[in-house]
Amino acid sequence: MRIWGPLAAICLGTFMLLVDVTIVLVALPSMSGSLDASLSQLQWVADGYALAVAAALLGAGMLADLHGRRRVYVAGLLVFAVASVACALSPDMGWLITARLVQGVGAAAMFATTLSLISTLYSGRRLGTAFGVWAAVAASAAALGPVLGGLLTDALDWRWIFYVNVPVTALALWMTFRYVPRSTPVKDATRRLDVPGLLLFALGAGGLVYALTESHSHGWTSAATLAPLGAALLAFAAFVGVQKRSAHPLLDLSLFRRPAFTAAMITIAVGEAAVYGILPYTSMWLQSVRHLSPIGAGLVVLPHALAAALVAIVSGRWMPKPSPRVGATLGLFLAGLGLSAEGFLGPDSGWPALIGGLVLSGLGMGLVFQVAAALALGSVPYDRAGMASGTYSTVEQLGYACGVAVFGTLAVSTMGRSLEDEVTDPHRAAQALSSGGADGLIAAAPAGQRDALEHTLRAVFADGHNALALTAGALAIVGAALVLVLTWRTDSQSSAADDWEQPWEQPADPELQTAGD
Repeated sequence: MRIWGPLAAICLGTFMLLVDVTIVLVALPSMSGSLDASLSQLQWVADGYALAVAAALLGAGMLADLHGRRRVYVAGLLVFAVASVACALSPDMGWLITARLVQGVGAAAMFATTLSLISTLYSGRRLGTAFGVWAAVAASAAALGPVLGGLLTDALDWRWIFYVNVPVTALALWMTFRYVPRSTPVKDATRRLDVPGLLLFALGAGGLVYALTESHSHGWTSAATLAPLGAALLAFAAFVGVQKRSAHPLLDLSLFRRPAFTAAMITIAVGEAAVYGILPYTSMWLQSVRHLSPIGAGLVVLPHALAAALVAIVSGRWMPKPSPRVGATLGLFLAGLGLSAEGFLGPDSGWPALIGGLVLSGLGMGLVFQVAAALALGSVPYDRAGMASGTYSTVEQLGYACGVAVFGTLAVSTMGRSLEDEVTDPHRAAQALSSGGADGLIAAAPAGQRDALEHTLRAVFADGHNALALTAGALAIVGAALVLVLTWRTDSQSSAADDWEQPWEQPADPELQTAGD
């Protein structure tokens, strides 16, 4: 356990915080019925958590560098557990969304430190294996979330998807104190948390996701969409200016001059947005249109999780020095093919029509998680490990949040056009249908028209899902091409390889290397 105990403690926290990204997906219909939620509110249950994680990660990464990674990781576990209880006790959607935001802050503190802890605890071939195990946990957690959520929702109640975090947190805390050594903070009295940068980035990320989420309700040209979108762009521009002038920036923009680091950011952002951005709507189709139970909907996604975990472990052992051209490009390409294969549903299609595409996208994401994480950490020096870990995780969660928001807008617009000649208020009907309200629309129709309406809604949702899947597939394939171009030149590949070697040749803190000896 001296070697693998720290990894187990880190991976347990990683599994829990990433499960909570997707564990809510199969519970959304139950939440909607219990708390009378709209589509926008349901999107915020999923997106609010991811947004809070993304907004707080850079600050958490800097705090980890300044005050110690284990200390920040433990603080994140405690905040996460308290917020999980608050989520479970939610009397209404406003409370639940707020508690999810706080839960996301705790998750950010955990997430920002996991990769940097691994990078300082292990070296050589064990580092590649550790990244492979971590990537397998990350890949399987995102896809196993719906399975666990379905089990808890069916057997108990949707609130138990949050209560279950408490005993898991207790175990993670015990293992962390038992196996993870204290980390040495960066010895620099002049470095301080970049509060202006943190606030500007949070404002930019929040405004962007808010505008994308609400665009299906107000339209892209309305002030309710353009105002927060404009504020987000201004905040991001100001953030870049502040970072360039700061002696100790929240995000060192020079990191993006390294081809391997930039390739890692593109890979994880596109993979998360494309593959997991459409998953909430796949879950809605399985439950509200095909009438699967929450656990049934979760089990449909299980092959994706198994494929991703297997590939991540195998690639971690075979590629201790990941190649962005091989791993990242191939991973995104396979994910794109899998998503595209999910885009051919018909009115009478059942869940088996998704399995092949889910397996293929799982194979791709297994590569994406392992290679992108290793590249992000391997391309920076020791004193930037926390920053790199926070940046990677920020981009990952922001990609997911934007994916859910954009695909929600696309779902409503596509379904609304298909319903124009079928119902009196196609836009409102599309919002209800995409949020799992097919049964309510059918029940509100005259008795003699219900059978025909049910067939229409099945066809409309299938067409909407096809549009999402094909768009997501194209996005992933374009991302693969971009990563290939970025890493094409031989000198870029050599630079990536050199960057990978530098941080581990002379570890900055020998005490933290005991697990790798």
